[in-house]
Amino acid sequence: MTDSTATPEDWNKLSRAVPEWFQNAPFGIFIHWGAYSVPAWAEPIGALGTIEDHEWFTHNPYAEWYYNTIRIDGSPAQQHHREVFGGEDYDAFLDQWKAEQFDPADWAELFKFAGADYVVPTTKHHDGIALWDAPGTGERNTVHRGPRRDLIGEIARAVDDKGLKLGLYYSGGLDWHVRPFPPHVTSESVHDTSRPKDAGYAEYAYNHVVDLVDKYQPDVLWNDIEWPDAGKHFGEHGLGTLFEHFYSINPQGVVNDRWGATHKDYATSEYEAARENESESEWENCRGIGFSFGYNQVEGPEQSLTGRQLARHLTDVVSRGGHFLLNVGPRADGTIPEIQRQALTGLGEWMATAKQYLVGARPLQDGMAASSEDPWIRWVDRGTEAVAFVDSPGGGTEAAIKLDAGRFSLSQAVAEGAGGTVEATGDGLNVTLLPDRPGPAIIRVPKA
Repeated sequence: MTDSTATPEDWNKLSRAVPEWFQNAPFGIFIHWGAYSVPAWAEPIGALGTIEDHEWFTHNPYAEWYYNTIRIDGSPAQQHHREVFGGEDYDAFLDQWKAEQFDPADWAELFKFAGADYVVPTTKHHDGIALWDAPGTGERNTVHRGPRRDLIGEIARAVDDKGLKLGLYYSGGLDWHVRPFPPHVTSESVHDTSRPKDAGYAEYAYNHVVDLVDKYQPDVLWNDIEWPDAGKHFGEHGLGTLFEHFYSINPQGVVNDRWGATHKDYATSEYEAARENESESEWENCRGIGFSFGYNQVEGPEQSLTGRQLARHLTDVVSRGGHFLLNVGPRADGTIPEIQRQALTGLGEWMATAKQYLVGARPLQDGMAASSEDPWIRWVDRGTEAVAFVDSPGGGTEAAIKLDAGRFSLSQAVAEGAGGTVEATGDGLNVTLLPDRPGPAIIRVPKA
């Protein structure tokens, strides 16, 4: 079967119920680690989806896009690259990337403490450098150069040892090394006019992902950008064949939606971009602790979310029916920057109590209770009870929640953890927020 004969009906045959483990996995950890972690430089101008194309690409806040940004004439990244690195070839960073302090067990322990259910490391980003001995890459991978280690294999084993699910990110849509194009300066060039679409690249990417599936047996395949058009079929080296192989190896596996108009198990949004996908039945929002995925030494506390802010973001996503994939960007030496470690630790302190109320939670039926911004309130449905997550963005200590006493047993509402206390009033609940709470107060309200 060729590209021209793969119909929507062919792709629809891959449709299946989303496995229970993923439905009950509210929180994942993304890892962007690569040769770009050596320069570790970008302008932290803001979040994807809030900045127009020209400014975004010329001043790209994604440090993992360094190879693209330094090729844009007049960009501050190009000037930085000349001043600091003498304009040297990007691949020099692969040899300078040593990962000498990389401790995968420590990473997995931190992710587990933070409350993660699954972990998704990048196996090959747009720079084309593979973090395992990928077929067809010669020595341009981390086994033969730089760290001289199978980084994906080490992460996979550490994640499995902690009982977490493994996802694998792969850039099927772009590879600036094997298919060089002029630097991207528009979203159209990324997603259409300057991405590889040919059969040769489709075979190259197919062989990579099949190798990842066979070697590491992931639970999630997380493709990025697109898939080469000439490979969108069910024949030899076809994407449909790849999906069938993945599901045969792992019947409980899931794939995201960034494979072009083919097949998906769930949709994705990124920071503020593609928010329309958050209306689908299964979706995931991804973002970094700051504005970059790869480690950016320029970012500080003013660009970074705290553990308490992460707790609110996670709760907001789950209250709307989504999953949250939070990125960690390690340094080139393999250490996790302290600002990121503190955020994950702070989140974990809250998740020690909160996670049990997020796993398996569903959005509360419209009309039962309302979310609000001040006081900050999000609701989830736990079957026999509703759970409110309550915070005060203005620093106040009191939050009034109006509820219909006919639909809830207000007198039986209880506060869990160290976030606050609750008492029933005539028309709802009054929550007293404790000053040192690690995240939103958790209020359980039985249904009547």
